[in-house]
Formats: sequence, structure tokens, C-alpha cells
Amino acid sequence: MGLPRARPWEAGRRGGRMPAITGDMIRTMAETPAGLLARLAALGIEAITTEHAPVFTVAESQALRAKLPGGTDGGHSKNLFLRPAKAGPGPHLLAVLEETRQVSVNALARAAGAGRVEMAPAAALQDLLGVLPGAVTPFGMVNAPPGAVRIVLDAGLMRDHAWVHFHPLVNSMTTAIRPAGLLRFLESLGHRPEPLELPPPAG
Repeated sequence: MGLPRARPWEAGRRGGRMPAITGDMIRTMAETPAGLLARLAALGIEAITTEHAPVFTVAESQALRAKLPGGTDGGHSKNLFLRPAKAGPGPHLLAVLEETRQVSVNALARAAGAGRVEMAPAAALQDLLGVLPGAVTPFGMVNAPPGAVRIVLDAGLMRDHAWVHFHPLVNSMTTAIRPAGLLRFLESLGHRPEPLELPPPAG
């Protein structure tokens, strides 16, 4: 199995200035689903991937769940990709939340200590995570330079399920992974995933 490809921001570390990172460079270097799964395997991280027709709605996703590891008891998420308000300074924010979690963007930002944020445009998804709308996933961090995107993970999602499920960069596949395995993968990429404690749903 081949080694992970060198990224443009790694070139030049041994001498000279590092080249500027552009969105076009990241899109060109974006990892593939097969490459992502190979990385997990190389790290010895348990993961089970199911191929299916592309899903675009929660109802379509729910119809698949009986066939996934953990069945309907597995953890499923909604993923919000945010940027500093008015294109201000600072990293983007990827919030990985329990699917049923109800929280406003402002309340989420306060809980994460992120200041004022807004939804990031589709172009930023492609530039930083290498994915299209509908396939936002913590696995997209494989394409993000360390420090460019801060990732926070719903502590309840990671604590309450033996398996958590995410698209491996495309919405025609679902990968089940142990929560500890996801954290180890993110850390292997140079990211610092942060648990986010949120109040339980009302009622």
C-alpha cells in the first residue's frame, strides 16, 4: 500500500520558503474515497464501508441504516461548515453534531468559543475539505491543512455509540468507524479534534 501523497504545504520544509496554498492546489490534490480508506487501513483503524445509491435527504439516509454496522443504533451526524463572519480572520469551523441535535449557529459558535460565524459557501467546501454539498464529513479533514479548519465533535455522538457513520468524501458510500478510530485518524493528519459538550435536547 503506497504512502500518503506529499501535500503542497509540506514541500519545502527542508529549506526555502513553503509555497502559498491555494484552493486550486487543494482541489488538485484532494484525496479520493479509495485513498481515504487506504489511509484508514494503513493505520489499522477498523472501518466498514457500504456502497449505495447517492443520498440527498435524511429520509433516504434513514432507509439505509438497517444495513449498516450498529443498525439503527449507530451514530449519525449533521455536519456544519462555518467561517468567521464577514470573511474575518481565523480558521473555518467544522461542527460534527448528533443528527437530532437542535442548536442555532450562534449558540453553537458560543459553545465552541468561535466568535461570530456564518455558513461557509460551497467553494470553501471544495477548497478546504475537497467535498461537495451533501457530502460534508469529518473525513474531509484529510484535505485540510492543519490549522486551516478547526473541528469540534458533539461529545454525545462520540460517547453514546459504538459506531459512528460518515460519508467517505462522496454521498454514495457510508463508512462506519469507531469513535476512537476517528479521533486517531484526525490526529494522524495533524488536526486537534475537540469534544463539544452541548445541552440535551429540550423535552
